[in-house]
Amino acid sequence: TVTVDGAPYGTYPLSVDTTVEIRTAYGYNRLVIQNGEANIVAADCPDGICADHVAISRMGQSIVCLPHKVVVTVATDNTSDAPDIVV
Repeated sequence: TVTVDGAPYGTYPLSVDTTVEIRTAYGYNRLVIQNGEANIVAADCPDGICADHVAISRMGQSIVCLPHKVVVTVATDNTSDAPDIVV
């Protein structure tokens, strides 16, 4: 799930390899989904921390680009990410 400034931008399955160009008034980010992982591979923000982040693939993981107000979060109904037992 991708949001920009808290508003939904798009939802993309991790099971489909794709590239998403996120262009907003704040700037540019390129999100690549490949082999079940999401990763921001390019951004024109001043610090580039989001582009240096490791790829994410597990429920609840996020990549944040503060200057562009972009948040990429893995949100899934896939129960394989759920714990087997809670004590």
